[in-house]
Amino acid sequence: MKTFNLAFPGLLVVSWLALATGASAQHQGHHQNPQHSPYSGFETRSIKALSEAQIADLKAGRGMGLALAAELNGYPGPMHVLELADKLGLTPDQRIRMQDLVDAMKQETIGIGEDVIMAERALDSLFSENRADAASLASAVKTVAEAQGRLRQAHLRYHLETKAALSPEQIRDYARLRGYTKNP
Repeated sequence: MKTFNLAFPGLLVVSWLALATGASAQHQGHHQNPQHSPYSGFETRSIKALSEAQIADLKAGRGMGLALAAELNGYPGPMHVLELADKLGLTPDQRIRMQDLVDAMKQETIGIGEDVIMAERALDSLFSENRADAASLASAVKTVAEAQGRLRQAHLRYHLETKAALSPEQIRDYARLRGYTKNP
């Protein structure tokens, strides 16, 4: 398996956290006091950068939008293909293959999700314990970014394997059924 050198781990972390916390911040509602930060209340989280829902998603191996580059460009995910199995006309062998992919993806991504949680917890503790300095920060951010990169790569890889198991017609129908095309 080819791995990627994350030359700019900070950029990956910032991008992932922006996605991960941005929506959560928006859904917290508007505060009565306009001087309050949209992050007000986040200080009570066990890991400040992760909501309880995000932690649950990581522990369950859910995709969390990490494979949108594949999903929205014609590379279906195995779980959604299984959900549409009848409408896509999956063969018995394809159904078995999709279930195998889902099972393998869950097993792999749950473990990596735990790595993300542990890395985020370590980063959080640098600050909560007032131990952060330039060197420890660089190391912790690199660890978070590498775990997040492995998680995203895993989710994307299962989309590659899913596409390889489907016919072009099934891929076209999948896009239509998921609402990605305007064809009836």
